[in-house]
Amino acid sequence: MQRDDFAIHYPITTRWMDNDIYGHVNNVTYYSYFDTTINRYLIEVGGLDINNAPVVGFVVSSNCQFRKPVAYPEALEAGLRVIKIGNSSVTYELGLFSEGNVDPVAIGQVVHVFVEREQNRSAPIPETIRAALERIRVP
Repeated sequence: MQRDDFAIHYPITTRWMDNDIYGHVNNVTYYSYFDTTINRYLIEVGGLDINNAPVVGFVVSSNCQFRKPVAYPEALEAGLRVIKIGNSSVTYELGLFSEGNVDPVAIGQVVHVFVEREQNRSAPIPETIRAALERIRVP
C-alpha cells in the first residue's frame, strides 16, 4: 500500500508531547491522528456538525500496523479511504506517511457505527455523510 492508494491526504503536525520516553511518537498517538483525519473529512466534506448532529459516528473497532518509527518534529501526512459501507457502519483505512515518502510509516483501520445521539442506538448513515464516504470508497 502506497500514498497514491488513498483519495484524501491531510497534513499532520507532530507535537513535542507526542514523543515518548524512547524518543519516537507513542503508539497511542497514531489513533489520535486517525481520529482527527476521519473527523476532519466528515466535518469538511460530509457536513457533520459535531455539536448538534442528531446522528454521529462512534468508533467500535480500530487497529494499527506500525512500520517505521517517527519522531517530533517530523511532518506527516494522513491518507484516508473507505473500504466498506453498510447501513449504519463504515470501515476506513488510513495510511500515515512521512512527508514526501510513498511508503507508509503506519497503516490502520477504523470502524464507525452511526448512532442516534439521544437514544444511543444504531442509525442509518446520514445521506450527506454517506455521499462523502462514497466519494473516497475504493472498489
